[in-house]
Amino acid sequence: MRSQERHHRLLTLARQDGRVEVAVVAADFGVAPETIRRDLSELERRGLVRRTHGGAYPVESAGFETNLAQRVTLHVEDKRRIAAEAVKLLAGAETVFVDEGYTPQLLASLLPTDRPLTVITASLSTAAAVTESAHTTVLLLGGRVRARTLATVGAWACSMLSGFVIDLAYLGSNGISREFGLTTPDPAVADVKAKALGVSRRRVFMGHHGKFGASSFCRFAEISDFETIVTDTGLSTAEAHRYSMLGPQVIRV
Repeated sequence: MRSQERHHRLLTLARQDGRVEVAVVAADFGVAPETIRRDLSELERRGLVRRTHGGAYPVESAGFETNLAQRVTLHVEDKRRIAAEAVKLLAGAETVFVDEGYTPQLLASLLPTDRPLTVITASLSTAAAVTESAHTTVLLLGGRVRARTLATVGAWACSMLSGFVIDLAYLGSNGISREFGLTTPDPAVADVKAKALGVSRRRVFMGHHGKFGASSFCRFAEISDFETIVTDTGLSTAEAHRYSMLGPQVIRV
């Protein structure tokens, strides 16, 4: 099997399964593990995957995006810790924007239920996670529902947000880098995120360390727009310090 064919098959497998394991695909392809490691390094250099210990997972781009079903199976324990730490930053906020995505959905399920709280979200899954509390008012943004993420986008969602002043926004992204800021593959998603950012007094970014250094198609925020970044310890202390030099506090859990 030629290298170009291996690259294509590796990328296809990563996008189908959400990840690839070096040992598994080396056996499947009938090549040495070191060959697969070199292939993955080349795909990473081209911005198509991110390497992990023993494998890699795909980077989302204008032409590719994981769906919600894949996201709920990847890095789950890391995402639980991130959500649990991020919810501690709520303080006295009475109105909260919670972004689409699995980590924000986990955070939504941890929001306090013993005091009045208004949660604004574009995510059907996030809205469902907080509707049972008698003290929580849920405002679901209108618009077109994206099948991959079960989140609304479009002019209706942005118009609703423009009429709010929100105490705190919890935001995610498909990529975050010191060079390009926060990015996402879809311009319509970027519009909603940018509008939520613009009408919120405080902003917290939540994301797995694998998103750091990655960039996608549409930029919607700068690092300096956030007061806090919450990630896992997979992000090195040195790299966390570099991000903190741009303004936000960086918390690793």
